[in-house]
Amino acid sequence: MSRTSASPPTAGSEVSAVPAGSDVSAVKADSALTHGLKQRHLSMIALGGVIGAGLFVGSGAGIASAGPSIVIAYAISGLLVMFVMRMLGEMSAANPASGSFSVHAERAIGPWAGFTAGWAFWVLLCVAVGLEGIGAAKIVTGWLPGTPEWAWVALFMAVFLGTNLAAVKNFGEFEFWFASLKVAAITLFLVLGVLAILGVLPGTDAPGGANLRGDGGFLPNGSNGFIIGLLASVFAYGGLETVTIAAAESENPVRGVAKAVRTAMWRIALFYVGSMAVIVTLVPWDDPKVATVGPFYATLDHLGISGAAEIMNVVILIALLSAMNANIYGASRMACSLVARGQGPKRLGRVSSGVPRTAVLVSSVFGFLCVLLSYWRPDDVFPWLLNMIGAVILVVWIFIAVSQLLLRRRLEREAPERLVVRMWLFPVGTLVALAAMAGIFLLMLREPDTRDQLLATGALTVVLAVIGVVRQRRAAAVKN
Repeated sequence: MSRTSASPPTAGSEVSAVPAGSDVSAVKADSALTHGLKQRHLSMIALGGVIGAGLFVGSGAGIASAGPSIVIAYAISGLLVMFVMRMLGEMSAANPASGSFSVHAERAIGPWAGFTAGWAFWVLLCVAVGLEGIGAAKIVTGWLPGTPEWAWVALFMAVFLGTNLAAVKNFGEFEFWFASLKVAAITLFLVLGVLAILGVLPGTDAPGGANLRGDGGFLPNGSNGFIIGLLASVFAYGGLETVTIAAAESENPVRGVAKAVRTAMWRIALFYVGSMAVIVTLVPWDDPKVATVGPFYATLDHLGISGAAEIMNVVILIALLSAMNANIYGASRMACSLVARGQGPKRLGRVSSGVPRTAVLVSSVFGFLCVLLSYWRPDDVFPWLLNMIGAVILVVWIFIAVSQLLLRRRLEREAPERLVVRMWLFPVGTLVALAAMAGIFLLMLREPDTRDQLLATGALTVVLAVIGVVRQRRAAAVKN
């Protein structure tokens, strides 16, 4: 197994916190982790990360608002995500680290930035674990009425807790097969959709452009509807960051992350933009089923596919379980990296047999606590928690873009041979991406539904940044 830095110590050793402010601490943390992920694992994690419940269900609200123009909305947001992944891929291939963008932000901006980005992302992943557990339990209780949702959530948590407490290759295998099933499902959907559009699928007639032009035209709800669809599409792409976290535990981190990022680019466009194009071409955008039960179900039902509802429920269940598994993994590795850089409680960073087991346990417990809050305080605490993480991914993207802007010149001067992945059109591409993110912030402030999310996320970010700055100054004072 090759590494770009120090060789790993013997498996089973424990790593505690070391002083922040250098790459050595991040390397030390990653050296204690095993390197059990293969290239096929990374490639499927990259693909599976973008195929989630946000695509299968959440896209319905975007279609209901934007109509056929949702295709343009997903194309625009998809281009932004490609730029973000290219920037992250450049930095991660040059300096693979389980802390991913948090490590890059610390190197580029300072320890406070790594602290802010890392812990904000950790909170996001832990809350998401709870949400995905609730969603998966609702599907299963629909099949087995009378069984308690909390029991299914507890079962899913126990399974993935066990998966993540074991060797990392077990996580990789779970994600490989989960992602393979999701990719197979959406590929089959696209094939059936294209055949139906061409009029060669038995029992269907070619729709032409009737659904694209009818019922209000391509932009039925005007610019406001398009903006709502655009915002919905942006946040549907979350999950891509996991592959750069996982790369640090692969057999060849540099080659692995470079290949995974490159191959994921065009497939993002195919899966997201392609599926939206198929849906709005085949099904009227204002069909009630699109928003209520999901656009993929509505399309399969429109094509007369028997058992469409159950097929989609199985696919969505797989997507939710995959996301639970990946988010527990990502949260534990992010926490472990933060602690190793002196950004958290030392006990949380202990690594045993190549696995940060304490971080896995704490991340899972926090996720299950979110599930309990959804039952105990569904009217106040839980919605507040959801708002708090609503725009975290956008904050993370901004840290990624600023970090890449600052680190690229440093890499060109100090180690140009490590630039195996390069951001397109640098620095113009990075600046355009930053401008697009600023534009999304402004659009979120404009919309009542997203304004609260932005303000709550802003409050979380400010609190973390203040704590990070205070910690950084104290560390500097002790050092001096």
